[in-house]
Amino acid sequence: MTNSAHLRVMPMSVIELDGLKVRFGKHEILRGLTGRISGRAIGLLGPNGAGKTTLIHTLLGFYTPTAGTARVLGHDIRSDIKQIRAQIGYMPENDSFIAGLSAVTYVRMMAEISGLPRDQALERAHESLFYVGLGEARYRKLESYSQGMKQLAKLAQAIAHGPKLVILDEPTNALDPPHRVRMLELIKEIRDSGKVNLILSSHLLRDVEDCCEEVLILKDGRIATSCNLEEERRANRKFIEIETVGNRDAFAEALDGLGCQFALQGTSRIKTVLPEGVRIRDLFRAASDRKIQIRRLDYKRDSLQDIFLKAMEEKSGRL
Repeated sequence: MTNSAHLRVMPMSVIELDGLKVRFGKHEILRGLTGRISGRAIGLLGPNGAGKTTLIHTLLGFYTPTAGTARVLGHDIRSDIKQIRAQIGYMPENDSFIAGLSAVTYVRMMAEISGLPRDQALERAHESLFYVGLGEARYRKLESYSQGMKQLAKLAQAIAHGPKLVILDEPTNALDPPHRVRMLELIKEIRDSGKVNLILSSHLLRDVEDCCEEVLILKDGRIATSCNLEEERRANRKFIEIETVGNRDAFAEALDGLGCQFALQGTSRIKTVLPEGVRIRDLFRAASDRKIQIRRLDYKRDSLQDIFLKAMEEKSGRL
């Protein structure tokens, strides 16, 4: 087994990690990350201190690796950081505005820093601000914006120069419900355009589950797990919780005859796992044959929360 992330939605690797280590003083923050990230929309998860932001900042060239390296869109972070930054849009978690700037001036400046000529940067600034819904407010100074508007302005600058990869660090942080819904809608639109890859770092599992197809989970500076969410759910065993009225023991005997694993709970409930080839209708048929009523049946599959908690419970090591 190897400490790696094999995410297979797209053939081209967006991020390649090759023994990546980052140390601050005596503290090793990233501990030899190795793997590939190739998906269209990747959720980056982990508890506080897991190394999420350090990984992002290292990919952007803010930190120098202690050992190993990484490649972003085929470019090595040790030698090609200028090319990498030109192809990445980054929405930071914390506000990073310059006092006195209007939104359009700020977004134009960031697009210029990313490599666009001045005139083209200004045109893209107007377009991106209209896209996120700030067109009417684009000449206002950023310090007059609400928190929700500031987050939208940060998203506008991240996409203005037409990047191939957009990294979003806590994009719904401190947003009220309407602005949060709008932000998630925009993220999904960008994802579904097919023109850009996304990495979404968030502590909100629901946001990642709504927007991402795959997840990379860090724990203590190591890769705890990585998976395609839909493939993971299909691979997981199918749990059924059933509440019955009638002779439960006779129904349990029928489940055993169908090859189901089961556990009795309380006086009327059964938790069972459906083997391959057994369908819900087979359970109702078995109950009907024995004059047993199925009062309630819940079909459950692992959620992202289940996957995350399982990753946190297991000892981080080599995947």
